Amino acid sequence: MTTTFYKYQGTGNDFIIIDNRLQIVNKNDTKRIEELCDRRFGIGADGFILLENDEFSDFKMVYYNADGKESSMCGNGGRCIVAFANYLGIIDKVTKFSAIDGLHNASIDNGFVSLQMGNVEGVKVFEDHTFLDTGSPHHVEMVSEIKNLDVKTKGSEIRYGASYGAEGSNVNFVEPISDNLFSVRTYERGVEDETFSCGTGVTAVALAMHANNKTKTNTVFLDTLGGKLQVNFKPSETGYKDVWLIGPAVQVFKGELTW
Repeated sequence: MTTTFYKYQGTGNDFIIIDNRLQIVNKNDTKRIEELCDRRFGIGADGFILLENDEFSDFKMVYYNADGKESSMCGNGGRCIVAFANYLGIIDKVTKFSAIDGLHNASIDNGFVSLQMGNVEGVKVFEDHTFLDTGSPHHVEMVSEIKNLDVKTKGSEIRYGASYGAEGSNVNFVEPISDNLFSVRTYERGVEDETFSCGTGVTAVALAMHANNKTKTNTVFLDTLGGKLQVNFKPSETGYKDVWLIGPAVQVFKGELTW
C-alpha cells in the first residue's frame, strides 16, 4: 500500500509523520519503522509519528523512536504534530491532543508552537547530576567546554549505566551562558546518538537549572545544535506545573512510501 508521508523538524529534531486516521499503517511492523528512520537506507529521522483519531481530544499522537519501538513523550515531536494537524485543517490555532503521557494543550502562531508539557514532580538533585521525568526520563549534568564534549561516548556510558537499568535514560549536558540562557547537548535513547535538539530534554534542563538555583527566572532559553527553544514554568510544592515548551516547527518535504 502506498501512503503519503511528511517530514517535519523542530530545531533540527526531525520526524516522519503520517496521517493514520484511517488506520493504514501496521503499527506492529517495528522493523519497517526502523528502516524508514535510517538515514542511509530510508527517509531518515529521529522519530516516527502517527496522527490518529481520539475520542477525547482533537487527535492522538503515537510516537516511535528511530529504533522502531513505541516510546515515551517527545516534546519536539509534539510540537511538530501540532503544526501537521494545523496543515491538515484538523485544528486552527488552539488544540488539545492525546499522547502516551496524557492530554496536552497547545497553540500555533506563525510557525511557532507552544506545547504544554505535563506537571513534573520528584526532581532528584544529586551532587553531580539531576534526574527528572518530563514525559521521558532525563539525566541532566553540568559541564564546561560543552562544544568539545564527546556526547555520544559520554552519553552512552550514562544511558547504559547501572543507575538507570534496562530502560536507560536520556542524557543532557548543559553549560550556563547567562542567568536564563543555557547551552544544551542531548544523547537520546532509542536514537542512540546525539540529536540536534530534544524537547523533553531542554524542558528537563530548564527545570533542573531552576531546582539547582542556577537560574531564578521562570522563563528559560535553551541553545541547542538546531536552534533556540524556550521553556516557561511555575514552581509548585512538589515540583513544577504549567510547563510550556515553545519553538518553531517546520514542514521540510512530503513524499510517498510503500508500507
